[in-house]
Amino acid sequence: MLGLVQGLAAWGQQAQSIIATCPPLPAGISSVTVLDSHGRYVGRIPPQNRYWVPLERIPSFLQQALLAVEDARFYEHGGIDYRSIARAAVKDVLKGKMAEGGSTITQQLIKNKYLSSARTLDRKLEEAKLALAFEKRYTKPQILEMYFNEIYFGNGALGIAQAARLYFDKSPEELTEGECILLAGVPKNPGRYNPFGKPVEVAGRRDIVLKRMEDLRLISHQRRRALQAHGAATRPLGQAPQYLAQIRAQLVGRLGADAVEQGGLEVIAALDLDLQHQAERTLREGVKRLAPGLQGALVCMDPATGDVLAAVGDMDGVQNALNRAFLSRRQPGSAIKPLIYAAALEKGLTTASLWSDEPVAYDAGNGRVWKPQNYGHEHFGELSLRQALAHSDNIITVKVLEAVGVPAFVDLAGKAGLPLHAQNGLSLALGTDEVTLKDLVQAYTPLANGGMKAEARTILRIYDRKHQTWIENPPVVSQVLSPAASFITTQMLKDVLTYGTAKSLRSFSQAHSSAGKTGTTDNYVDAWFVGYTPNLVTGIWIGHDQPKSGGKGFTGGAVAAPIWERFMSKVVASRPEVDFPQPETVVTCRIDPTTGLLARDECPQKLDEFFISGTEPTDYCTAHGEVQSEPGDRSAGPVQRGER
Repeated sequence: MLGLVQGLAAWGQQAQSIIATCPPLPAGISSVTVLDSHGRYVGRIPPQNRYWVPLERIPSFLQQALLAVEDARFYEHGGIDYRSIARAAVKDVLKGKMAEGGSTITQQLIKNKYLSSARTLDRKLEEAKLALAFEKRYTKPQILEMYFNEIYFGNGALGIAQAARLYFDKSPEELTEGECILLAGVPKNPGRYNPFGKPVEVAGRRDIVLKRMEDLRLISHQRRRALQAHGAATRPLGQAPQYLAQIRAQLVGRLGADAVEQGGLEVIAALDLDLQHQAERTLREGVKRLAPGLQGALVCMDPATGDVLAAVGDMDGVQNALNRAFLSRRQPGSAIKPLIYAAALEKGLTTASLWSDEPVAYDAGNGRVWKPQNYGHEHFGELSLRQALAHSDNIITVKVLEAVGVPAFVDLAGKAGLPLHAQNGLSLALGTDEVTLKDLVQAYTPLANGGMKAEARTILRIYDRKHQTWIENPPVVSQVLSPAASFITTQMLKDVLTYGTAKSLRSFSQAHSSAGKTGTTDNYVDAWFVGYTPNLVTGIWIGHDQPKSGGKGFTGGAVAAPIWERFMSKVVASRPEVDFPQPETVVTCRIDPTTGLLARDECPQKLDEFFISGTEPTDYCTAHGEVQSEPGDRSAGPVQRGER
């Protein structure tokens, strides 16, 4: 085995050019480090490409450790170690089954590159035949170099370059002896013995490697004890894996894939680790209470800046899992309705206007008729626009969208950052176009922020360590709604939390100024709730990755809203209590809610309602008694900056 180390100096680029199957590992490549908005370590984004490492860049100690535990007679056999086979055969007889023992480095390489992992005699014979031929074609150093670059080290790391970067954020030549020992133990069982595995099992495998090296007199007993005592620490990839994946996508879009792959960057993220941890706990516990097999996602955003303060795209926190927070697209159901009602206010409709939810039919083409239905197929008769939104009345919402016009609504949604397809027509009122959770939460920011949309922001600034330069990423905010329409839509959405489809949040809404909307798709497939305070917008999605019904009662109000409340109750406690400011362009009128007209003393019901200035009613109720005031008498009419 020591002949390996002595032969390395003579091994050069000629051999590498023959056997390398991917580009050589560049110098200076490193991970991207990510810190949260308070400077706390979140994680890192390692290079993703495969690279080839010549044998002289792989520490001799790592080579010795791996050969000691995998193939101690590597330099003595011709591809097959008959002594090891004999020992394995004895074990086979004792155990009564075929064992995997006896395979040389060459055989393992052959199996990984060319053969299946089936434990059959035919496969073992083919493996042996190819191993003998392989040893005639390549030198021992070439075979060992190929092995290190082709073998799997767990967690998606193929080859020593990816393994060293993944587990220790180093190039192979930078590895310490303790780190080399851990990596040498991985090929036996990459899923079990990789450095991110269970500490007890990883330590046990490390001790086996060290004991084998001592037995072969590659290390002394004292050195073995020292390596056991000091060990090696991994550098974990970190927290919030879906958030880190989004940051990587943003970096690639801004700087290019090559710059991100090269690394050397330090990213200050918009993430708040305290909120992130709370979001992960709340979502995980909330979803597991519901039913097995369910998944969920949560996005929390600052409506003033667009900062994504927390994002959970997988309730189990799995690396490389489906990113349900940023990428997955699902139908939002009624969670889309606030934008339709906001568009209606911009068109001059008012919260007090009365609409009938009597059934209506539309030509769907090809002789088909579409009849929108309310949840539960109930009918409320005549409702104000305010009541229709609180109760999530489908029929009235379709009629409102028809009055607004599909193109006008799609234009508003697009400006709010929610791309929709106009060809879906009036069915858009029921949330039939698919959206991401991030985009839906972003589209609510104008409602919480006086009509100003804030683009979702995951990166605050980037520091290039090599060039010692900063790249700032300022907020991108634009006016997409009038402050008046934003404020009044929010006032309507407050009712959703008091007597509407999320009335279970009544106590929360009484304690904190808040508004929001539920969403439930056909056949109870997706459950949504997007709610907000003046300084936070949070959206929740619950459902199955392969769409299927959650059963009757699987609604946004019953499923998503309670999880939203548990999360928001924790995070709003540390933030100042403020209300949504009323713009000067909003007036308050005391109306009779049964007519939508100005209330008179005789009216049995009176309600202070908000209107965009110029859209308020000018006529008095005629349903209760006779009108006494002269035309133009506004004594019972609009009052600036009143409260409902």
